[in-house]
Amino acid sequence: MTGTRASTMAGTANNDAAGPGQIVLAATPIGNMGDATNRLIGLLESADIIAAEDTRRLHRLVSALGITTRGRIISYHEHNEASRTADLLEMVRGGATLLMVTDAGMPAVSDPGFRLVEAAAAEGLTVTAAPGPSAVLTALALSGLPTDRFCFEGFLPRKPGERSSRLAKLAGEQRTMVFFEAPHRLEPMLRALDAAFGGDRRAAVARELTKLHEQVLRGPLRELLEWAEAGDVRGEIAVVVEGAPDAAPEQAADHVAAVNSLVEQGIRLKDAVAAVAEDARISKRELYSAVLEARS
Repeated sequence: MTGTRASTMAGTANNDAAGPGQIVLAATPIGNMGDATNRLIGLLESADIIAAEDTRRLHRLVSALGITTRGRIISYHEHNEASRTADLLEMVRGGATLLMVTDAGMPAVSDPGFRLVEAAAAEGLTVTAAPGPSAVLTALALSGLPTDRFCFEGFLPRKPGERSSRLAKLAGEQRTMVFFEAPHRLEPMLRALDAAFGGDRRAAVARELTKLHEQVLRGPLRELLEWAEAGDVRGEIAVVVEGAPDAAPEQAADHVAAVNSLVEQGIRLKDAVAAVAEDARISKRELYSAVLEARS
């Protein structure tokens, strides 16, 4: 039944040899094989070409699902994306349905696929998706942190200096942040987060999502760092961090020094108050009162 439905999906490209085919980005399970959708199974069985991040993992996936592929399997990963994208697009122009899969989750999200989509979109070729499992969204949903606004930051730089620089730019980010990290680098990563955001910032470490030993630890960054320091962390890791709190509203008293500095330069008090109030977008009356109060 699955194969018949998938053949219909792929048939548009195959039956119209004069027209271009399509690219389908398909999400694969991030751990639990039961999360493979019927649509993914059908596409694996019927696609003309399957571009896989790791062909060995693809074969294991197909074997676990108990299905057979009929299309040509091509490796497509970060080291050959640039050289193979043009060849894949040529096949799609010729009418083929190209299925793009990565080791786990959605292609092009911290995985190969972006170059292919970018080039196909520039040509006006059809690109669609068979959505499914996502480590980013799963970790976010399980974190217990706000989900209404979030950003995905992927892997932080490995070098300490570059990592600190990146985190300094994110210190004021008010959206919930989602990161990926390798287990052997989790401890230094959490230490860097602690230093950049403060040990009290809420966070969650999600490990082995959807797998047998799934674990989600929630708490302040300092406590999560202590946990990582104490044990041998293993498995696929996602780290979710609460966004920065809203900045405290500016008060007129915060700008008294700026007014006094202008006055010391010879600017009249009234003009100095007007200039600072306009720049800070605060009430001139309140700022003038704050200056007089500070002088009394």
